[in-house]
Amino acid sequence: MVRIPLEVFRYAPGNASSRYDRFELEAEEHTPILTLLLKVRDEIDPSLAVRYSCRQAICGSCAVRINGKSRLACRTPVGPELARRSKVVIDPMANQPVLRDLVVDQKPFWDRYHAIRPHLIPDPAHPLPEGRESPMTPEQVSQFKETPRCIACASCYSACPAVGSDEAFLGPMALAKLYRFAVDPRDGGLRSRLEQVQNQSLWLCLRCNLCVEACPKDVRPGERIVDLKRMANQTLGEREAGSRHAIRFSSNLQASGLLNERRLAMDSLGMGGVIRQLPKAITMMRHGRSLRAPSPIAGLSEVQAIYRALDRPEDLMHRERPPSGEIKGPRAPTLAPHAPKAEPEAAAAGGGKP
Repeated sequence: MVRIPLEVFRYAPGNASSRYDRFELEAEEHTPILTLLLKVRDEIDPSLAVRYSCRQAICGSCAVRINGKSRLACRTPVGPELARRSKVVIDPMANQPVLRDLVVDQKPFWDRYHAIRPHLIPDPAHPLPEGRESPMTPEQVSQFKETPRCIACASCYSACPAVGSDEAFLGPMALAKLYRFAVDPRDGGLRSRLEQVQNQSLWLCLRCNLCVEACPKDVRPGERIVDLKRMANQTLGEREAGSRHAIRFSSNLQASGLLNERRLAMDSLGMGGVIRQLPKAITMMRHGRSLRAPSPIAGLSEVQAIYRALDRPEDLMHRERPPSGEIKGPRAPTLAPHAPKAEPEAAAAGGGKP
């Protein structure tokens, strides 16, 4: 047994300020944080508000910030956290309004999820069979990658600095779910889905990978956002500053093997954008940063060969996409007429929490 200093964020509606209450508990090092919180609520302070349900890392309800990191309280043992900071500080999830103590209003999180249309969009060219399953090949299912594991706990959303700084950003979970439908061969809305996020949401990601670190199910939403960027550039091309920057970054490097920052700024932002960035350019030069075009590196032909191999049109499983770009991979064979009917839940595409 070890002595555990537990500091818990407290807030009640109507109070002008929040506070931290300190509790001293004894428990084994393997004890989950949620068990400690429930012990506080049941034995010390029954007014403590904490959200939980399954206690098996399935429902995602108990997500909080533990020593500054977004985690599931039911699967985070106290020992490592105590060793890291000599105490355990519990805060509510970030980027969501606090309702009471550790309970937050998840409406902003779910609004972004519903905005990506988390359902199959019918494909008129390939209608789904009525009353029967719509089969998929193992290769097609593998394109979902880890996205079906998501339990919508909002840990990634809480950890994301882009969510906190820009309301236009949909957040890691919503974009990972969008990827899941974008690669579904039964879905007919690839282009419209990519157009929906191309102008803003997709390119606001900071690529800090904090969402990957926070995810308790290893969904790796940051990597799925990178996949969406590749799909958007391949399908839609240069549409705005973000996609222009990504595409021109590649061609810029291929020119000499080193980045020509002056050329990249012009290609990405245009003359007007470059003029607005002049104060930053002057500051960079004052600190010894050269904005001259670099000379070609030795072995430039090898770099260019690598880019030629990577830039051929392909989907995320390295199979050629059909020219339309709408259907992902070869369609699975149609089941025989005598195949048994599927239950509605099995025939429907994955969603998330209601």
